[in-house]
Amino acid sequence: MHGYSRLGNPRAAGSPPSSPRCRHGRNKNAAGRRGPKQSILEKVVVLLISVVFKRRAVLLFAPLLYLSGMLLYMGTVNFDVVSLKNAVVVVSKRSPPGSVYRSPQVFHKLWPHMQDESNHTHNLLMSVWNSKVRQVWKPCISNDISNEGLPKSNGFFIIEANGGLNQQRLSICDAVAVAGLLNATLLIPIFHLNSVWKDSSHFGNIFDEDFFIHALRNHVNVVRELPGDILERFDNNISNIVNLRVKGWSSPAYYLQKVLPKLEQMGAVRIAPFSNRLAYAVPSKVQRLRCLANFETLRFSNSIRTLADKMVERMVKSSSHRGGKYVSVHLRFEEDMVAFSCCEYDGGEEEKHEMDIARERSWRGKFRKRGRVIRPGANRVDGKCPLTPLEVGMMLRGMGFDNTTSVYVAAGKIYKAEKYMAPLKQMFPLLEMKDTLATAEELAPFKGHLSRLAALDYTVCLHSEVFVTTQGGNFPHFLMGHRRYLYGGHSKTIKPDKRKLALLFDNPNIRWEDFKRQMQDMLRHSDQKGVELKKPSASLYTFPMPDCMCKEADARNESDTLP
Repeated sequence: MHGYSRLGNPRAAGSPPSSPRCRHGRNKNAAGRRGPKQSILEKVVVLLISVVFKRRAVLLFAPLLYLSGMLLYMGTVNFDVVSLKNAVVVVSKRSPPGSVYRSPQVFHKLWPHMQDESNHTHNLLMSVWNSKVRQVWKPCISNDISNEGLPKSNGFFIIEANGGLNQQRLSICDAVAVAGLLNATLLIPIFHLNSVWKDSSHFGNIFDEDFFIHALRNHVNVVRELPGDILERFDNNISNIVNLRVKGWSSPAYYLQKVLPKLEQMGAVRIAPFSNRLAYAVPSKVQRLRCLANFETLRFSNSIRTLADKMVERMVKSSSHRGGKYVSVHLRFEEDMVAFSCCEYDGGEEEKHEMDIARERSWRGKFRKRGRVIRPGANRVDGKCPLTPLEVGMMLRGMGFDNTTSVYVAAGKIYKAEKYMAPLKQMFPLLEMKDTLATAEELAPFKGHLSRLAALDYTVCLHSEVFVTTQGGNFPHFLMGHRRYLYGGHSKTIKPDKRKLALLFDNPNIRWEDFKRQMQDMLRHSDQKGVELKKPSASLYTFPMPDCMCKEADARNESDTLP
């Protein structure tokens, strides 16, 4: 007999070239002479050309054409540029698209136009998002979750959350859902010291432990410590509790069939690590527990909330001339991110040497494996290079944000910050970061704790009118979902098309009007994608509709249609 599960058993989850005959002439009256006899090779060429350009036969050569195009795209095949200079033929090699970081040249050309428009733009922050949406969404988590109290627990569920702030957040929320599924008592998650983040913080240093336990009291029982009798059973050492090896994205059925029997038998089970161990597609009641945990029960600790709220107030005050609205940017231009991307910028040999050292330090030997080919140009045109502060600034100015816009930059330690941040500050003088928005005394308790510092960034970004994501990762994914949850279903997020940006920034001759048009199209696309429903293969932490939110008619907009 399996133990009781409160959430029930889930269900199984140009024109073609002319013919050679045409080129040799068809004048039958030309002195009665006929053209020269064709060789066998010429006949074969003529036959091939005629076959290739017949509609049906083109498909036979499609793979060859595709392969040729990809070789050009990847920079494997380059055409030489031939020009005449002083009656001498000059042959030079053309750089593959994206292989040269040309953004500074583009900025040099466009900067005078940005300056001309600085005092002639309207307040974009007041109208950046389309207000004509006829439906809004509102949180409705509690509708399907019972408050009847908890039955007797089947045992204690212990997990270790690894990674950075938001990877830990994911593990916590999934652990709540699994504990509810198994009718287990959840031990406050243990944080694993990550080799990259190197943050020794415990759960209570980052999240409000008391609030977490209280908010879940009617849904999942949560305890700070294991009872003495359970600990004695395992020689007072949690590490002695069996660590179940659960595959990534396991289904609820797996937990009921494999984990629940062990839980009942031993009284406690442990899963470490517990990152991405629950499938996206689960029954609605399990999803609701995920929603509840992420959006309602996980709030930051008092020390983080106190400083974060002050930082938000200061951003609102600095943007009072814009109605208290500001832009936040998640900038991923730290040294390790630049190194991992294998992209090249304008630092020459010194930069290459520094990146080689950084790659070897963090990913020993991974980038030196035999057969591994690094193609920086291909990475850039494929949208895989971190945007530089300069590129982010040009993008925002092209979209219409002028130099009076208050901007908050959420970031770690920027690679060569003095050099790369200068043009962004030039375009947006009202720019703030943690170190400028908070005093050294205020930040002192957070130094050396990257997850706590990330929580400050998270809060300031959460309350901005516009959030700009530049590289992906857990931080923007969770933030977009949280913003949807708070702002009627709209993420209010600019998610740039980095492939398109790479081509635009590769053209130093681009006209300002053309650049602006492309940026404004990108902004409109982000607006249209702001309200988006979750697909079966997507995460509700990014797309909370419809699992965590319900559709509601916008009375203000509907009233516009009344006579």
